[in-house]
Amino acid sequence: MNAPTPVVGLRREREVLTVALVTGRHVVIEGPPGTGKSTLLRSIAADTGQEVVFVEGNAELTPARLVGQFDPSQVLATGYQPDSFVDGPLITAMRTGGLLYMEELNRVPEETLNVLITVLTEGEIAVPRLGTVHAGKDFRLIAAMNPFDAVGTARVSQAIADRMCRVVLGYQDLDGERAITSSVSGLAGRWVDLSVTLTRATREHRDVRMGSSVRGAIDLSLVLTGLADLRKEVDPSRETARDAAYAALSGRIRIVDGVDRTAESVIDELLDAHWPADDDDASETDPPDSPDAEGKAPSPGHNPGFQQRSRPGREQPGRTQGRQQIAANHPSFDEVSPEPGELDVDAFDRLAGEDPEGAAAMLADMAVATDVALRAAARRLAGRVFIRLGRVGPAKARGTRRLGPSRRLDGDLDLDRTLEAWDPSASRRPEELVTRTWTAHRRAVCLVVDISGSMKGLAVALAAVAAAGVVVANETGPPQLQPSVLAFGAGVRVLQEQGVRRPPEELLSDLIALRGHGTTDLAAGLREASKQLASAVADERFVVLLSDCLHTAGDDPAEALGGIDRLHVLVPLGGADAEAAAFPLAARGGGRAQVVTRLADIAPALTRILA
Repeated sequence: MNAPTPVVGLRREREVLTVALVTGRHVVIEGPPGTGKSTLLRSIAADTGQEVVFVEGNAELTPARLVGQFDPSQVLATGYQPDSFVDGPLITAMRTGGLLYMEELNRVPEETLNVLITVLTEGEIAVPRLGTVHAGKDFRLIAAMNPFDAVGTARVSQAIADRMCRVVLGYQDLDGERAITSSVSGLAGRWVDLSVTLTRATREHRDVRMGSSVRGAIDLSLVLTGLADLRKEVDPSRETARDAAYAALSGRIRIVDGVDRTAESVIDELLDAHWPADDDDASETDPPDSPDAEGKAPSPGHNPGFQQRSRPGREQPGRTQGRQQIAANHPSFDEVSPEPGELDVDAFDRLAGEDPEGAAAMLADMAVATDVALRAAARRLAGRVFIRLGRVGPAKARGTRRLGPSRRLDGDLDLDRTLEAWDPSASRRPEELVTRTWTAHRRAVCLVVDISGSMKGLAVALAAVAAAGVVVANETGPPQLQPSVLAFGAGVRVLQEQGVRRPPEELLSDLIALRGHGTTDLAAGLREASKQLASAVADERFVVLLSDCLHTAGDDPAEALGGIDRLHVLVPLGGADAEAAAFPLAARGGGRAQVVTRLADIAPALTRILA
């Protein structure tokens, strides 16, 4: 049997958690993978001698699976007797006075979490037909959650958060991670140091949303030295290090939403930066024409031949802005672009930290610069920046799935509903059994963006961030629910077909490059949105419109809402005329309108719309 993993560092966190448990508090431990959440809890439980009851939090955890349920066969034989009840992990921990350890708290459906409210407050739970179960005096709930993983997670309700203490764990320092890696792997020396250095570097890379935990360093050191032994190398070669790093780190790296590159290309870049100089072998680097040589590789869904389609009018050629015009509108322009064709990303990042709105507006204008090289660089950066800003937008709301009766024979048996129609003398058919399972409400989204002459600078940036929020929020949805994206001015451009995914960074780069002038046909944009939504298999079809709603051509937009179940409007920068047009239009479309004047307004606005 392997020795338990030691707890390295975390002295303060251990003390806080220990005292919280001793004083009867329930605790949620929050931190990225590999920071020692489970290890810390097991160590404290071993010290106190308490039993730990484990439950994995996921979207399929129903109240019955958490609490327990009556055994159907025994109920049919003897009725609802206490002996017929099969305890779930919650009741088991309550009866024994143990620790209930619930992993991935923010993946558990709200309907299931609500079961815990009375338990956390009163130390008891009322189970129908069983009675009230009281918790032992040492019962505690310890929950863990990863705040960085957005897929399949949701915000924990205030009712639950208010009843728990929160302990936040971060990654250990460099010496701590070396100690952990050496302790678990049994190795030491320069290759452990390299493994830890590469692993920590993945967390700081610009294009990485979530880097590897210390488990990556452990695996890398073992695979690296093992491969070198297998290949009879005294010291691992660069090629061996790359093979080991791909195996140990690539699956643990999460690329920023919308950035079209691979985890392997990031690893190559980090190896270039951290590989010992005297061991570098130029012959082992990628050839200039390989996909990774540029730090990018084709991603799933990437379609280099994608063609924008225009309907039903024609946009005039997009407007551009000269360097002098951009400098006149943005005082910091010379710092960000000191020479023609140059874009200083570090200077832009500093400006974005000081003045987010000013930086975003300047980036939107540089994306249509007359300076061709600057324009190309700005569009590449814009896709990444606006996607990053849009990521803080809507979190998936709890409650989009509810438990309900079903005859599909999946989920938990609904014993009461089944017995209501039970006839012991008749032969039973499977379809007469009633279960309780999760039901979902499918919504198809079309994003419609105004690119007319009134949209410029900050208005374009606000629209781009909102667009990123809508696109990224649906990134993990089924293909048929991928949002369509339209841009309209005098005519309409289809940037993304309904149900067809384009890399978000590429989509956003194209969107901010479009600037119209002349007339504005809002009705045409809404009619095309209706056509796109008609192809989706969904229970509700709704449009998110980013516009001042001041149309100068075409029909009345209010007469173009056929096929749209709900229309929500975000009005960049507002204004009396825009608000007078947008709010009645949204009300006519059964939705809501909201003015957004700052980047910070986008996230709450989209949360209300999409949740």
